[in-house]
Amino acid sequence: MQVPTELYRRGGRGGVYVYDVAELPWQQAGKDGVMQKVVRYDNERGHFLGMIGMDALTRSGLHQHQGVATSFFVDGGLTDYQGSIGLHQVGVNLKGATHDAIAYARTLFVARLEAPVTYPPQAGPLHALHAGSRHAAIVNPAPSVPPDINISVDLLTSHGTGCSGIRRQTVFDYAPTSDDHRLVQLSVMPETRAPRLLAAGFTELWVRGGLLEVDGRVVTANSFVIVEPETELSLASPFGALLLAWAEGPAHWVEPVAAPGATSAPAVRADLFGYR
Repeated sequence: MQVPTELYRRGGRGGVYVYDVAELPWQQAGKDGVMQKVVRYDNERGHFLGMIGMDALTRSGLHQHQGVATSFFVDGGLTDYQGSIGLHQVGVNLKGATHDAIAYARTLFVARLEAPVTYPPQAGPLHALHAGSRHAAIVNPAPSVPPDINISVDLLTSHGTGCSGIRRQTVFDYAPTSDDHRLVQLSVMPETRAPRLLAAGFTELWVRGGLLEVDGRVVTANSFVIVEPETELSLASPFGALLLAWAEGPAHWVEPVAAPGATSAPAVRADLFGYR
């Protein structure tokens, strides 16, 4: 199996990296009807970050997730025995999720994979649709549990973040897992300039719409931002932005946060991603 070329490998500290998906090449996944734009692809650990395209009538093939996988659909959708997921929904697969999904229309989704995936040996040669693909006998450990948690992101209740102009919708808090991570959607109002943040854990952003500024660097829609642990950074948006964020730790305001209309800015211990 030919492993796709990645642009970033985890392990650094204190850095911020931006990747415009429009500038990334489509790469073959070794399976007919599947293409990828890859930011991270770690075949040993089964880690992936990027965008996946599937042609109409393309199947994933029967597989079992060995850890969390999350997907946000920007076009088309997938159908398995549980039903269908489609536009502007996030699908979450937990460890043990076992299914075969098919795209009935041209489909495009942002994907983040956090563990290997196993395919039965009789499925044939391995391919790169899932990073960390392995051959192993498959037995569904929980047949009564659906393989997907499908979430309509834009219908979720929004909450304040402690910073005027930024609101948060919690998509997935990883509660069913042993990981203290978060997946959230952040809405940034026009003319917002947030105080500096300290990201304690590895954090990845995908700008869904609008325009974000990260440490003064302009980040356009359909771009990924990787923030390494223990990184200070600033976020702003002159015209508004909408983004998904995967956080593996809290992000606290380094500078004081002022309440709307306040003349001074008392210290606030609020967290951008909803950690307590």
